[in-house]
Amino acid sequence: MNEWETDTERTPMLTPSEILEHIYCPRFSWFMHVQNIPQHEEKRFKVLKGREIHRRRTTENRNYLRQKIGAIGREINVYLASPKLHLRGIVDEVIWLKNNTMAPLDYKYTEAQNKTFKTHETQIILYGMLIEEVYQKPVESGYIAYIRNGSQLQEVKITKNKKENLISLIQEIFQIIETGKIPKGTKSRLRCEDCCYKNICV
Repeated sequence: MNEWETDTERTPMLTPSEILEHIYCPRFSWFMHVQNIPQHEEKRFKVLKGREIHRRRTTENRNYLRQKIGAIGREINVYLASPKLHLRGIVDEVIWLKNNTMAPLDYKYTEAQNKTFKTHETQIILYGMLIEEVYQKPVESGYIAYIRNGSQLQEVKITKNKKENLISLIQEIFQIIETGKIPKGTKSRLRCEDCCYKNICV
């Protein structure tokens, strides 16, 4: 392994948000990382509301959620980076569990559904991969707390197959960055309507 691959300052890394944008439409990766055209998402209501919730969460008592999970320790707002995974991000909470495993806990200002949102599942798996790599502890599950109306907890199983799929996806994004070749866009025209690049996308 080259020196730069173990250096968190020099190794190119992606955030979970950037990976989710790629899943939404692969051209996000091309606009952001090849053309270097940033998004201007700070004006979006959901983004602002999410930041407000995260700020409030750090001062609120959520011990009952941690007890439900079986947590015996925690860290809040943890920045993690893995040159090996080419991945970095800030985890709402890193949890130590009674069974000697660890888990990410993420808060969402969204109403819970019967089924976990695919984007939320992907994000929590990426956080779990970071925790496993940085702390060198097994991560078998992640947890999402939906707090728009009270607090509802959903568990996400983190399997080898799910992790391998996301590793392949990260490699796909870096292939776009390295080749500079524009990928095919999303097949859903509805997604284009809410895209910040819609006026310049070819």
